[in-house]
Amino acid sequence: MGRAGIEKNLAVSEGVLGAGMPYLAFGSGRPLVFLRWFTPDHANPTGWLRSAEIKTMAPLAAHYRVYAVNRAPGMAEGTTMADIATAHAEGLAAEFDGPVDVLGISSGGSLALQLAADHPAAVRRLVVASSGHRLEEAARISQMKYATAAAQGKRALHHLATQGIESPVKARLVGAATWILDPFLRPKNPADTLAFVRAEDAFDLSGRLGDITAPTLVVGGDRDEYYRVSTFEQTAEGIPGARLIVYPDTNHLGAIKHPRFAPDVTEFLDAP
Repeated sequence: MGRAGIEKNLAVSEGVLGAGMPYLAFGSGRPLVFLRWFTPDHANPTGWLRSAEIKTMAPLAAHYRVYAVNRAPGMAEGTTMADIATAHAEGLAAEFDGPVDVLGISSGGSLALQLAADHPAAVRRLVVASSGHRLEEAARISQMKYATAAAQGKRALHHLATQGIESPVKARLVGAATWILDPFLRPKNPADTLAFVRAEDAFDLSGRLGDITAPTLVVGGDRDEYYRVSTFEQTAEGIPGARLIVYPDTNHLGAIKHPRFAPDVTEFLDAP
């Protein structure tokens, strides 16, 4: 089935949550709010990025009406993760009648944890995938290098793409490829990118995980390039009653594409 057929089958629509947070909605069933991974632009994806997102979420869209939500454009300098979480809580309260299931992936997981800690009434159940209570040092450095270079109009993509690659040869090859692709994938508003990266750079919920009252599932891969397994473990251990699933031989993006991911998430969200 082609892109148009998949979008028609899943009844894809676009909207804006609260104060300017763009979203794609697709599938049917109980709402599942998916807080997006790190994206250069605070906008709905287009082209192959849009197709990839819908394809990745399609197994969950078979059970839920997925709302893929991004941060609002025009993010002010000095915005904190708590500020972003408050805006999302207000948007969710205006859009839905009560608490909703929330899935945060990668950078969206940082936001999901902040949302659940600061605004427990907004979250029914929480899934945090390929993310944790704070960024690892290497991830913080690579994201900041990327955002700073992009804000200066320089090539930046290689800073993210080579993160965690142990082989020097592979790192050079990936770096060269992303150097060529960079002009086609640059942020349209680098100030938004930098403002969010600074917010996530300062994000650290290690002392507040106990404030999260929503039933929580933490999912990760044991070969994640951005987070250590110990970070997944500490995140789950800090949240009362949280469950942890770590997929073997699985990297950062591989966790959400793992054949068990959608069944595991569905089983957790639908549990009594």
